[in-house]
Amino acid sequence: MTEIENLPVLIDAGQIAEKVADLGARISHDYSGKDLLVVGILKGSFIFMADLVRRLSIPHKIDFMRVSSYGMGSESSGEIRVLLDLSTNVEGKHVLLVEDIVDTGITLSKVMDMLRTRNPASIGTCSLLIKPSRAKVPIKVNYPGFTIPDRFVVGYGLDCAECHRGLPFIGCLERPC
Repeated sequence: MTEIENLPVLIDAGQIAEKVADLGARISHDYSGKDLLVVGILKGSFIFMADLVRRLSIPHKIDFMRVSSYGMGSESSGEIRVLLDLSTNVEGKHVLLVEDIVDTGITLSKVMDMLRTRNPASIGTCSLLIKPSRAKVPIKVNYPGFTIPDRFVVGYGLDCAECHRGLPFIGCLERPC
């Protein structure tokens, strides 16, 4: 048996689907009539964001950013590097940042600060997972998914050394890769 076959499931596929549907309905209601740009923070958010935008019942555009704050480790360095910037001008738009997980909050905070300089109408946040026990900066997630304990998680877009992103559930690894 492989480690993945024995991987403890923290959040199953059904729970994820229900949460994504709920978030999509709330976002659609709150952004109705607004010029919405949904921005996925790569790589981890891609599966969540794909499912989320399919649940939106309002017009929207999408774009992506890829930022790094981890380097080669499993702990945030606190400094972010933009590896892929937006191709869309955000001025006057309502931007919704979509994250896979808010851990320390440092990366999301810095991305928000950077985007504020580009004069969007607003910046909102949506994250599938939140680990409040690890927070280092205060971040208000407007559309939170699940609050989880301080465990190393994989699946549904989240990885360990680029592996396990395609799992349909969120599972816990006993140790980081």
